[in-house]
Amino acid sequence: MNVTIRTPQHSDREELADIYLQVRRQTFTWVDPYKFRHEDFAAHTQGELVWLAEATDGTTAGFMTLWAADDFIHMLYIRKEWRGRGVGTALLAALPDWPRHKYRLKCLVNNAPAKAFYLSKGFAVTSGGTSSEGEYEELTFDPPR
Repeated sequence: MNVTIRTPQHSDREELADIYLQVRRQTFTWVDPYKFRHEDFAAHTQGELVWLAEATDGTTAGFMTLWAADDFIHMLYIRKEWRGRGVGTALLAALPDWPRHKYRLKCLVNNAPAKAFYLSKGFAVTSGGTSSEGEYEELTFDPPR
């Protein structure tokens, strides 16, 4: 799978908001889909670093955001048709100093495929809690010293 990871242009923001809305509605089936709105993307990514995964045909396959101050991966969203094709792995590889740096994220318990992906990349469950979208586990990538 050949994808280019790049910083999105302003013109990409609308498509990223589309992906964010679509994937949340497809994945978080236990949440009322009308709770999710198109404008959530702009609000939820303020102050975050954003990477976009672009396929060779120009299709946006997914994106990732990072709250850099806490090394917190806030979002990693892949279009359904691109899952299992290395896009998530390519996005993680774009993180500063990956895989020699510690990162963490929250993963909803009901999102078993995402949790399996993160565990396969070396993340481990370190804590948990509850959000408005359900129970979550905090996962941490702590590189070997």
